[in-house]
Amino acid sequence: MSDFLKNRRNFMTAVAGAGGAALGIKTAEAADDLRFPGDKPKHHVVYQLNHDDVEYQTHILNSMSAMITEFGGDVQIAVVAFAGGIHLLAKEPKRNVNKLIYERVQGFSENYGVKWNACGNTMRTVGYSDSDMRSFAKIRQVGAAALMEYQEQGYAYIAW
Repeated sequence: MSDFLKNRRNFMTAVAGAGGAALGIKTAEAADDLRFPGDKPKHHVVYQLNHDDVEYQTHILNSMSAMITEFGGDVQIAVVAFAGGIHLLAKEPKRNVNKLIYERVQGFSENYGVKWNACGNTMRTVGYSDSDMRSFAKIRQVGAAALMEYQEQGYAYIAW
């Protein structure tokens, strides 16, 4: 942590300990929970998205919404799409994709910084090229390897 960030936290801790209740800070420990612009999220989660079933996809997106509601800006979410889930990341899906789910995927990217990863192996099997994918999709050669790497970086792994 930079000296600047440490000094901000030390200041907030001091304020909290010296009557910070006026600022809504109850304890010095609460100051440690304050987030500042540029702080890295405390929580990290990666979702496996590998089915084209609307109910399944809805459950995953609803879980992501719940995580954002629970942790606000203090959570970084990543999704790795392969198999039937790959079509949500295509500009022109080759399978029927629910319009609302398709729009929600983009909204998660634009509004909450969700990282969407497309499995390159699945893409090629289905017949997609890199240019067929939506602009926010990061192409990873092997989706399963991407899941493993996220876990190695401390992301909690969630699959249905």
